[in-house]
Amino acid sequence: MGLDDDIKHNAEDMKGKVKEKVGDATDNERLQAEGMADQASAKVKKAGDDVKDALTDDR
Repeated sequence: MGLDDDIKHNAEDMKGKVKEKVGDATDNERLQAEGMADQASAKVKKAGDDVKDALTDDR
C-alpha cells in the first residue's frame, strides 16, 4: 500500500470519528450514522490494501 493511500484512509477514518462524535454531542443520528459509515469504509479500504500487499509482496 502506498503512503498516499494510507494517509487517505487514516484521514477518512478520522473524519468519520469526528462526525460520529459531533453527532453524539448534538444528538444527530444521521451524522452519527455517516461517521460510522466513513469509518467502516476506511477499514474496508485498509483491509483491501493489506490483502493486495500480501499478494503482491509490495511493502
